[in-house]
Amino acid sequence: MAINFSAALGIHEQALHVRAQRAEVLANNLVNADTPNFKARDIDFKSVLKGQMSASTMPMAATRGGHIGGSNSAFKADLMYRNPLQPSLDGNTVEEQVELSKFAQNTIDFQASFQMLNSKFKGLSNAIRGEA
Repeated sequence: MAINFSAALGIHEQALHVRAQRAEVLANNLVNADTPNFKARDIDFKSVLKGQMSASTMPMAATRGGHIGGSNSAFKADLMYRNPLQPSLDGNTVEEQVELSKFAQNTIDFQASFQMLNSKFKGLSNAIRGEA
């Protein structure tokens, strides 16, 4: 009997992927905190995860051999600009304290998803070995 990893692991694998992508976006904001006219960006975690879940359950079918499959279109479509609380005179919308706070929360959420995924793997491992 084969194990269906998508069913066994649930949403946690995709959540880790989206959290990692969000960490990259937030880190990019922090790196560009002093760049004139740089616009801070973020993603809507729920909508991106929903898009990845629907993409993983309904894969795209190419109607012709030359068509290219989508890879990260759900993520790119949900990349949004952040509205600053206090606009900067140089046009930069990065607010370091806001970005650091969002980065820290994203890190905590990533760790929670990782721990959930880890416990799923432990459960699968125990089931394979016949342990309770």
